[in-house]
Amino acid sequence: MTGSLTLSLIGIGCGDPAQLTLAGVRAINAVDLVLIPRKGEEKSELAKLRRTICAEVLTNNKTRVVEFDLPQRVRASDDYRAGVDAWHDAVAAAWSKEIASHLGAKGRVALLIWGDPSLYDSSLRIARRLDPPPDIEVIPGITSIQALCAAHAIPLNEIGASFLVTTGRRLREGGWPSGVDTVVVMLDGGAAFQSLDASGLQIWWGAYLGTANQLVMSGPLAEVGASIAAARQDARERHGWILDSYIIKRLSDH
Repeated sequence: MTGSLTLSLIGIGCGDPAQLTLAGVRAINAVDLVLIPRKGEEKSELAKLRRTICAEVLTNNKTRVVEFDLPQRVRASDDYRAGVDAWHDAVAAAWSKEIASHLGAKGRVALLIWGDPSLYDSSLRIARRLDPPPDIEVIPGITSIQALCAAHAIPLNEIGASFLVTTGRRLREGGWPSGVDTVVVMLDGGAAFQSLDASGLQIWWGAYLGTANQLVMSGPLAEVGASIAAARQDARERHGWILDSYIIKRLSDH
């Protein structure tokens, strides 16, 4: 590391403080500042869970915990990538502002990353847009995929077989991917599994994994798909937000 400012991106799992690794606990206690983003009233529970983690594991009384508001994301219907790019710029500017205000150009700052910073998370891309650029430290965390497999007590892959991790948007637009029998779906805003031909497909679904609100359902997609979609919609309305993922396997006898 060459700079005087270090940004630690710490994977915190899916919300249960018990999922935090020992390396994660040490990293939280090694920083001068922990930033907790607020994403509006509907997602206030995400900030609350991060506060809970800090309260349980933070023993360094010199570490400050500061909350800040993230800019709202404006979804562009005509150019998805351009919209994401603009939003990342805005988030990076917000991070830079908070770091400069509370820490300056020297020290160690941490952001607690849902799941793991390496999988369907933009924190690493955003971190490289900061001005001035910090040294970046990554502490891996438990992903929602791991938590989902554990909740259902299943292995992810079949013997000698591959699997594909994709998004709900790509599954809806492209259908079942060729060449694989197991698909993991994340970032699904609208129950994309309902767009598939359910014949011979088995689904394992989970939401709010690792929290007190955890929901899990599984079974043949043709039998449980509608129930999962209804439970998902009900949970979103009750909590104001939802984080879910699911695994779909094509059964070998079909």
